[in-house]
Order: sequence, then C-alpha cells, then structure tokens
Amino acid sequence: MILRDMTEADLDVILRIERAVHAYPWTRGNFSDALLSKYQCKVCENEGDLIGYAVLMLAVDEAELLDIAIDSRHQRHGWGRRLLEEMMLLARHHDMRRMVLEVRASNVAAISLYRKAGFADIGLRSDYYQAENGREDAILMGKGL
Repeated sequence: MILRDMTEADLDVILRIERAVHAYPWTRGNFSDALLSKYQCKVCENEGDLIGYAVLMLAVDEAELLDIAIDSRHQRHGWGRRLLEEMMLLARHHDMRRMVLEVRASNVAAISLYRKAGFADIGLRSDYYQAENGREDAILMGKGL
C-alpha cells in the first residue's frame, strides 16, 4: 500500500468511489475545499490503482476523520483498517492527542472497524445525517493517540 497526498487530478476516481460507497456522498466541491483548507487529504494506492482515500482535519491537539472510503471492489481485505492506521500515525506525527469521527448509526461495518481500532462511543448526534426516510443519528467516536 502506498499512501500519498491527494490532488485535484485524483478527484474523478475519488468521486466514483465516494458515490459508490456512500448513500449521501461528498461533492467535488467538498473535496476541493478540503484540499484548499490544507486538511490532511490522502489517497491509498495498490499496484498503481487508487483504491481509497481519507480526509483528516487537524485542530489544536485533536484530529477529526472527516471522510474515509475504500473502493467496494477492495473492501473486506484489510485496506480500510490499514488506511485508518495510517491516518492515526499521521495524526500522531502532528502531535495530535486524540482522534474523533462521526459514523452513521446504521453503518455496522464501519462501527466494527473503528471499535477494533480502539475507538469508543463518546456521544450521539441525533438526526445528524440525511437518510432515505428522514434523518439518522450519528455516533461520535474517539480514541486517544
């Protein structure tokens, strides 16, 4: 696995993955804004193919994982876990003390991944996400680094 900085040239592939794996995906503008804001935007490559990405916002001593995804063709092979670990290492490198994230309450696979990585529930944001039948809760999770 190669982790490198995301560029505007990556956005077509990223948007294809984003739209395939998220019911309510980020837009090109969301990713462009993250790049302009100097967030830690990384892509994961395997054998020359972009298979995933993550966006991490650093603030004071806390890192917030804003988006992470692995192409559906490469899921369930440990890539998501490895990408998450790389983002935690990156946060530590920037002297962050904690990482937080929000996840849909219905996203059982992601919640399992985060819990296996040591994240714990630290809060609930009621009706946070847009959902097919209204709104869905977000579980706020955190982990000391």
